[in-house]
Amino acid sequence: MTLSPVFRSSAAVHLLQEEGIWERLEPSIRAQARAVQRVLGDLEELLDPSFLDEAPDFPETDGPVGLSALPFLQEYFFLILFRSLFESLGVDEARLDRYAQVNFCVKGTITAADNLFDEQAKSLLPLAAGKGSRFLSILQLMCFERLIRRTLDRGVDAGELSGSQRDLVLKGLLDLMARIGLLEGSEEGGVNDVPIPEEMVEQVHRIRGGALFALSFVPPAVLEEGETLTRIQAAEPAVARLGTAFQIVDDLTDFEFDLGRRSHNLLVAQIHHYGSDAEKRLLSQLRQGGPCPVGVVESHFRDSAQAVLERAYLEARASFQALAELGFWFPVELADEVVHAIVGLEGVRRMEDLSVSGSSTASQG
Repeated sequence: MTLSPVFRSSAAVHLLQEEGIWERLEPSIRAQARAVQRVLGDLEELLDPSFLDEAPDFPETDGPVGLSALPFLQEYFFLILFRSLFESLGVDEARLDRYAQVNFCVKGTITAADNLFDEQAKSLLPLAAGKGSRFLSILQLMCFERLIRRTLDRGVDAGELSGSQRDLVLKGLLDLMARIGLLEGSEEGGVNDVPIPEEMVEQVHRIRGGALFALSFVPPAVLEEGETLTRIQAAEPAVARLGTAFQIVDDLTDFEFDLGRRSHNLLVAQIHHYGSDAEKRLLSQLRQGGPCPVGVVESHFRDSAQAVLERAYLEARASFQALAELGFWFPVELADEVVHAIVGLEGVRRMEDLSVSGSSTASQG
């Protein structure tokens, strides 16, 4: 999974506006846009122009951020949220900008790697890589490896960090990305075992989603000190729980895809261990290659899907509650709405359908 675009439905956009979230995030939107622009400026110095397309438009970095910035907010919502969180935890401006640049490089690296696992061709860089989707992903990986090093080297030159600290950050990021990749690699040929949902959350979702979000804490864990470091360390497990919630929701929207490639999926585990007899029979048929009905999650597997959704609610509520106790401004009471909103465009209708009565459904087992 990747930190893919979120808040894609009209209801999600309305939530951002009416609850004041957009306004509170505006400074971080502008700052993240500057960070992405800075890294893309580095790319122009690292790669021949013949391999580059025209850079995308960015939100205004001075003054109010209008609705034209919505695509940027949707693409980089979590990076924007992380920057706002770090600011509330006491990180100074120079390091906030450095972390925003590093986080963009991490997001791009994960996106390119995920492309190779899932045979996709998403790109965060304006690359002219021809028709080969694999080459596009490989070129992205090579570019982001250079870009993240250049970003940190610039911090060394500015006196924000030492060379040894730079190396610790790079090693910490690579170690955690390798841990996530090891899980992904273990599923390359498909999996046959179906752990109980509680075990799957701990063994899969806290890595695939939780560790993914925890990548943003690697640089501050190395560079911050004193009370700020203490607060950063307290916030990391809360943000990892938000990542876990994100992965749980991702399993609901990607059910058919995961079923086809036989990868771990929490809805499959919920049905396999706790589902009704009818759900179990249909799941068995699907796992043996039977035809998958359109909208199968919302219809045939609705009860189990709502139990899985409740697990995502619990993770998100606990996450925002812990962050609120650290002084972060995000409203705890909006946790369920965030769960509904953190899906890509293809998952909007499914989440809207499941959440009609999903928040009142307790998880089983």
